Amino acid sequence: MKPQLLKVSTAPAHSFSIRQDFVPYINNKWHYHPEVELIHFKKGTGTQFIGDSIKRFKHGDVILVGAHLPHYWRFDEIYFDEKQDSTADIRVAHFCNNFWGEKFLCLPENKPLKNILDKAKRGIKITGKTKKEVALLMEEMLSHTGPKRIIFLIEALLAIAESEHIHSLSSLGFQYNYNEEENDRINAIYEYSLVNFKRKIQLEEIASIARISPNSFCRYFKSRTRKTYSQFLIELKVGQACKLVIENKLSIKQICYESGFNNFASFHKYFKIITGKSPLNYQKEFIKPSI
Repeated sequence: MKPQLLKVSTAPAHSFSIRQDFVPYINNKWHYHPEVELIHFKKGTGTQFIGDSIKRFKHGDVILVGAHLPHYWRFDEIYFDEKQDSTADIRVAHFCNNFWGEKFLCLPENKPLKNILDKAKRGIKITGKTKKEVALLMEEMLSHTGPKRIIFLIEALLAIAESEHIHSLSSLGFQYNYNEEENDRINAIYEYSLVNFKRKIQLEEIASIARISPNSFCRYFKSRTRKTYSQFLIELKVGQACKLVIENKLSIKQICYESGFNNFASFHKYFKIITGKSPLNYQKEFIKPSI
């Protein structure tokens, strides 16, 4: 499972990068980079792959991705449809662990910063009031120059470090051996699966996409991702179901089949295993009752 090494450019007058994107296809591939990434999806929904974690991302989400951790932001198809009036709005900062100097993180006062950057090696989702605080600080980084940019970044990282509203994403055991030869293979598997997961994908079919034999595919995929291909597809289906549940345009039974499940019992079982909640309870967290 090989991501592409991405080159992150920094302006000559700046020690780290922060930008605003309005298009969903910027770095829309499985990739990694030596910089830490802090991203705020002010507008945008899709599926995120971080290490061996697969989850939905939505408007307002804030994620911290550690250095060299492979990740992929796959925006929903609605953002690529010219007939739809859906645009993304993203703020993303990239910085090296040592951009403030080799000894900065070794200072005793900066232990919280060092600890949160260590935790970010698994990817961190920021929620609650901390998410809003970090999003505002990223706006300040965008609008300021000089030392204040660095101060706002430190404040954002400290807010994450001191927060109880953070959740690790990738598993402790996830490790990656970088070999550029396999980059195209994993991208092909992901892209094909994301387009076709609602129907039954035959083993011979996906093995052909990966350009390996069916007998080798299952072992290959599990050795790289720490999960079976069947589990991977179930996570994609539950991710799609979460999106439809939040949109609240279909009945739960319709959502079951629109997400690629063949029966309601399996849908309910796997939805609860992955999200920890039933579809109805999950929906209640996002939809307020009408008054």
